[in-house]
Amino acid sequence: MRGRLGKYMLFGKRERLIRRILIVEDEPLVAFDSEHMLKEAGYVVVATVDSLDTARAVIGREPLDLVLTDISLNGQGDGTDVARAARERGVPVLFVTAHCIDEAPLLALGCLAKPYSERVLKGALEALDRQLQGRRSRKLPAQLTLYEQGSPDPSGVGTGTGPGREEG
Repeated sequence: MRGRLGKYMLFGKRERLIRRILIVEDEPLVAFDSEHMLKEAGYVVVATVDSLDTARAVIGREPLDLVLTDISLNGQGDGTDVARAARERGVPVLFVTAHCIDEAPLLALGCLAKPYSERVLKGALEALDRQLQGRRSRKLPAQLTLYEQGSPDPSGVGTGTGPGREEG
């Protein structure tokens, strides 16, 4: 069944727009936990990386629906550079960090404060998915801040391989 915003499942439940996720995290335990939680929740973790260079490579070659990135990373660059690379490909970003930065609303759809539980992470992704579908969330996890102007590209339309976009 198809609706105005895409595919629908039986009983009116919408299909997820966010399915394929890149995790960019320099703390191995946090990266492992996030990857495990996302896989258990039915998401496809395309890769888990700890540096800007590796993140850029994955963003450049893989279709992604979301990049989950910390601000602090190993090596040169940081999560804001990852967000810029994702934005160039039209892929939305969620910062996951202990301290969100002032520049975050210009680069990401939101910021999730660390530490977070599995329930909070899943709730944040569900809220992001609803936002990408043009729907409002009734209640956001307390650790999540969503930005209205956070958009995959300056036009607000998106041109890459993120959710709701076709490759080609």
